[in-house]
Amino acid sequence: MDLNQHVNLVPLVDKLQFDRVMGYIEKGKKEGATLETGGVQVGTEGYFVGPTLFTGIKDNMTIATEEIFGPVVCALKFKTEEEVIARANDTQYGLGAAVHTKDIRLASRMVNSIESGTVWVNCYNVFMDQLPFGGYKQSGIGRELGEYALREYTQIKTVISCIIDGM
Repeated sequence: MDLNQHVNLVPLVDKLQFDRVMGYIEKGKKEGATLETGGVQVGTEGYFVGPTLFTGIKDNMTIATEEIFGPVVCALKFKTEEEVIARANDTQYGLGAAVHTKDIRLASRMVNSIESGTVWVNCYNVFMDQLPFGGYKQSGIGRELGEYALREYTQIKTVISCIIDGM
């Protein structure tokens, strides 16, 4: 099946990012991941990369440890909830994460355990202007959107004044 016929593709921002994403795809293949679909440029104009899926990922592979910022998904197998949490938190990044489950208790445990600025449950990449957006660790500084973003534009000062006799 040609996934490109069933999705709305958007281009990467420029040639630099396109080359970077394609480099990650090549590195994933060289490091032994299985390219299930995608991994190629789509069309002859613009910087479009087809939806890309890798399986057979090892935790130490570059595509599993670095932020790609392109249409690349790395599917990793797991056996326990604890394994998923440990893997999710064993990174220097923490911008966004997603949990897909029918079990609301599991979703709650995962949301509370994953070190990420945003955790989506049964969706992804949904934003609301009223809610803060930003990451943990090396993913972002501060927050955008919502009232938390206003703190980025303020400087707090404490003034203590003691009254002295005769002044």
